[in-house]
Amino acid sequence: MGFSNKEVSAVDDDDDNDMNQNITNFRRNSYMESSKRVLISECNMLIGKEVVLKGWVKKIRQLGKVGFLLLRDRTGLLQCVLEQEQNQVKIETESVVQVTGILVKTDKTANGVELQVSEILVLAEADLLPFEINKKKLNVGLDHLLNHRVLSLRHEQINAIFTIQSVFVKGFTDFLMQEGFTRIFTPKIVSQGAEGGANVFTFNYFDKSAYLAQSPQFYKQMMVGAGFERVFEIAPVYRAEEHNSSRHLNEYISLDVEMGFIENVEEVMEMEKRVLQYVFQYVKERCQKQLDVLQVDIPVLNEIPKMTLAEAQAILKETYQKDSPEGDLNTEGEKCIGNYVKDKYGSDFVFITNYPRATRPMYTMPNKENPELTDSFDLLYKGSEITSGGQRIHRKGELIASFREKGLNPNEFKAYIDSFAYAIPPHGGFGIGLERIIMKFLNLGNIREASAFPRDCDRLIP
Repeated sequence: MGFSNKEVSAVDDDDDNDMNQNITNFRRNSYMESSKRVLISECNMLIGKEVVLKGWVKKIRQLGKVGFLLLRDRTGLLQCVLEQEQNQVKIETESVVQVTGILVKTDKTANGVELQVSEILVLAEADLLPFEINKKKLNVGLDHLLNHRVLSLRHEQINAIFTIQSVFVKGFTDFLMQEGFTRIFTPKIVSQGAEGGANVFTFNYFDKSAYLAQSPQFYKQMMVGAGFERVFEIAPVYRAEEHNSSRHLNEYISLDVEMGFIENVEEVMEMEKRVLQYVFQYVKERCQKQLDVLQVDIPVLNEIPKMTLAEAQAILKETYQKDSPEGDLNTEGEKCIGNYVKDKYGSDFVFITNYPRATRPMYTMPNKENPELTDSFDLLYKGSEITSGGQRIHRKGELIASFREKGLNPNEFKAYIDSFAYAIPPHGGFGIGLERIIMKFLNLGNIREASAFPRDCDRLIP
């Protein structure tokens, strides 16, 4: 937009001030628009334009009269050409900078564009780095990486883990919302443990004893009974288990699902299968770049094989000469069953069903054919449990009896049990440990790699 001398002179004297103000405002707005930050992913569409970019210095090479700065933001990398006084600026790797310049085509970069820098401004300068972050693969111990977590998260491979994790959760949410589920938010400060009070973190709550929630189990059942019928939650849970294994955390994110008006536990397993099918495809369509960086293939998930716990234990005994703990599988047993199912069925997944009542929580529905067993399941993925689930007891009298059989005082769980007085439909659900499934999905060696800021027996910072 512009104004000729003839057009300006034709304006009445009384309007001169207004016109001049309009021109000033236009120029100010144009400047604000031209100085707006552009993302690196947008640069291909702005060839020939002057732009402002902001990000981190991944690498800088100053070679005599010309230098090259590799700039990184959340969307990618861009080569910036430094000349004259811009090439004299001293900048440490991983410093945060603002660069202004003209975008030009080039055949020397992967994205076919580079920035001819006219101005560079250091917004925040980095200190000496505790390790070299910009190698293709980091040869640094996990503890050292976690001690400097903000820095290590910038590495392409580590950053890809959490991009995929975010998209995984988005796919999980989208599928359940499409299936008529309501997302809920339940308290993490509770008056009792959802699994009978074992392995809970206890603290003083205004002169009362309180606990960090092991699970939203009681509350998601109550929300089903409140008329929502289908609910889910994505939130942290806490387990006070004194271990330092490669597959356990004391705080982790649980993807919890509960659904009402079910006919049997098979419906719950079918729902989980469908969730995972959708989420894996969702990630594949949106994260191919990150999957390539991590050299991960999306698993093919058709039908998931099923076997009872008794059948799995027999396989361990006959095929692997392994004994199992009573009423469960140990870590070694899960790995062996995972290998067996992979060899026989070509599947990374297997449902283990019919756990005994003695090893399942008090709210688990007994099996009709054999009341010593339950309508419950675990889902193993690549030889590791990622899910526990099942059908729940939905009649108040049966629930009270189950509490007593477990040696628990129903009066200590009164608020939960009383909610069943108003009739809750047959229901069931499951919970998936987010870090555990991401660890197996991306073939990570330690669950701490799937947590941005992990909490274990020793780690409280950062």
